[in-house]
Amino acid sequence: MKISAKNQLKGTVKSITSGAVNSEVEIELPGGAVITSVITKSSVESLGLQVGATAYAIIKASNVLVGVD
Repeated sequence: MKISAKNQLKGTVKSITSGAVNSEVEIELPGGAVITSVITKSSVESLGLQVGATAYAIIKASNVLVGVD
């Protein structure tokens, strides 16, 4: 897989929660941190995502927001 995004985080699919159109996918990274993404249900199917499978969280954003209390 070759892509231009530099922020590629390899992990394991922890859970997939499917709705009518979208699915919430949790990817657990080494060390225990979890990245959550909402993608289309058809994307989950076309990627063949399953709990326990290896997957990448690929982050390509022009803005990252940081907040504090």
